[in-house]
Amino acid sequence: MAQNHLADLSAEELSRADKRQITRNLTADLVALGALLAAFAYERIFPARTAVAAAIYLVGILIEWIPMLVSAIKGFLSKNMDHAMEILVAIAVVACFLDGQFALAILVPLILNIVHFFEERSVMGGRDVIDGLKKMQSDTAILYDPESKEEKEISAKELSVGQLILIKPGCAIPVDGEIVQGDSAIDQKSLTGEPVPATVSVGDKVFAGTYNIDGVLTVRVEKEYNDTSFSKILNLLQESERIQIPEARIVDRFMYYYIPLVLAIAAAVALATSDISKAISILVVSCPCGHMLISSAPMIAALAVSTKRGILIKNSKFVEQLCDVETVVFDKTGTVTEGDLAVADVEACGAEGEENVSRMLGVIGSISSGSLHPASKAVVALCRERGIEFPQAEDIKEHIGRGMEGKLPAGTVLYGSRHFMQEQGITLPEVFENEPQVHTGPVNYVALNGVLLGRISFVDRLRPEAPESIEALRAEGVKKTVMLTGDKSEAAERIRAEAGIDEAFAGLLPEDKLERVKAIRAEGGTVVVGDGINDALALKEADVGIAMGAMGSDTAIQSADIALMNNNLRNIPFAVKLAKKTRGTMYQNIAIAFASSAVMMLLSGFGVITALAGAFLHNIGAFIILINSARLTKLE
Repeated sequence: MAQNHLADLSAEELSRADKRQITRNLTADLVALGALLAAFAYERIFPARTAVAAAIYLVGILIEWIPMLVSAIKGFLSKNMDHAMEILVAIAVVACFLDGQFALAILVPLILNIVHFFEERSVMGGRDVIDGLKKMQSDTAILYDPESKEEKEISAKELSVGQLILIKPGCAIPVDGEIVQGDSAIDQKSLTGEPVPATVSVGDKVFAGTYNIDGVLTVRVEKEYNDTSFSKILNLLQESERIQIPEARIVDRFMYYYIPLVLAIAAAVALATSDISKAISILVVSCPCGHMLISSAPMIAALAVSTKRGILIKNSKFVEQLCDVETVVFDKTGTVTEGDLAVADVEACGAEGEENVSRMLGVIGSISSGSLHPASKAVVALCRERGIEFPQAEDIKEHIGRGMEGKLPAGTVLYGSRHFMQEQGITLPEVFENEPQVHTGPVNYVALNGVLLGRISFVDRLRPEAPESIEALRAEGVKKTVMLTGDKSEAAERIRAEAGIDEAFAGLLPEDKLERVKAIRAEGGTVVVGDGINDALALKEADVGIAMGAMGSDTAIQSADIALMNNNLRNIPFAVKLAKKTRGTMYQNIAIAFASSAVMMLLSGFGVITALAGAFLHNIGAFIILINSARLTKLE
């Protein structure tokens, strides 16, 4: 049969093994068909030599039956119901042989193999999509030597962190890196699902699996070929093919009783009608092809449509718990707000001359250059804009949700929130006792060798799609929305009101967010949406964790159940809608599979469907399931 069950292999090996198995099956089918035609012709030419014709028939029967018998025995011994089809057809072939229906003993498995070939191709389409994605990461790179200006084409797998490569117009980007020269537009649809190219320039990150559209870029390698975000995404997509969900487990449990039930029905019909052909027909039409597709076909369709939108589904929580969510909890900065913070004000302690401010910005830039936090990016961008040079601090340590520390030749740098400074024993001057109330972003402080240098305030803006997305979540049955933030209450309240969120809790440290999520979760199914960096603990605690803007962030990809490769909040209600549609489709498929099997066995019992016709018709349920599941790809 064209079914393969090689779960112990990697996804790439599995795909190759499947294709090799299909080739072997089709070759065996052609040989068996040749034996059938030869035996049929021999019977017509030499009608008296029945033994020779029977021997030729036997060759064709064994070619089809032996591989099927091996699979059936493996399935029987391991109680693996994925082999239910092989068990039933193997018994049907034996019945045909004992009844003297030699041609039928070849034709039944032969037709089943041909029909299942097309069925298997449709299922393997999901793997072909992943194979297609793999080709988007270039295998070669142009290594660039800035001193000699020499360009050399090498394998992308040979690249090391720190090397420079050239990305020419129309070329795929082979690894993750940072632009050191040039500007261009990058096609990022493969990762984010966004159709509009992203404009990039010096200092911006670029990622493997995306395409350079126009300008020539010089890029410093930051991740090696097998360590890119794109590689990690492909690995997760391959793993997601094996997601086992509750609906599939229900079917698996039923299948333990399915084979004995079918055998009992076939035996009862044979005894009642004294017609073994009807029993053979029942065995053939009862092959559970559609049953194997009940959950896999909808999940493949859901993965296809979600990947196209930049939604990375990692595990079965997508269907198990996202359908029953009651509360959605949002982080503020970078989730409900745009996260592209801008520096609003810089205040130096004592004299506020330009030299003092520039010195302070250089100190902050030295430690911020080692962080991906939006506030750190904003400081680095401002330093570059003003032409302020800074060395990167050494021994940088990030205190999640609080601040950072590192070492410069001038001493130890501390940079972070008011809470962080107080924890480190830094005394704030009276003039800094009250934080500014006019900005919607965080306020951070910087100290060198225990002496406060000043503070920096940021401004943040609400994502324009936030109010629409909150309303869409309510339309999907979400009862309550909550926002958690470490920022001051005035900024949190302003953003909450603009977005239409029900509740907001401000001034929270990461452990405070975790405790708040635990309390909310005790009241019902909870989804947490965050950036996956400062919110890793809360994401893991939630029933379903969704990481926003996960492109380029390994932490975000690993810490959440669902990762959004873009920052579009509309994808959150879409994910809830897709989960509900996927589960609904699975329930429909269960009804289709068992109803079609029952009707086919009933018609076979009354002699309406013969075994030969059943070999074609038993797949009707499977094809209906495939068509029903394909409707998910049209979801918008």
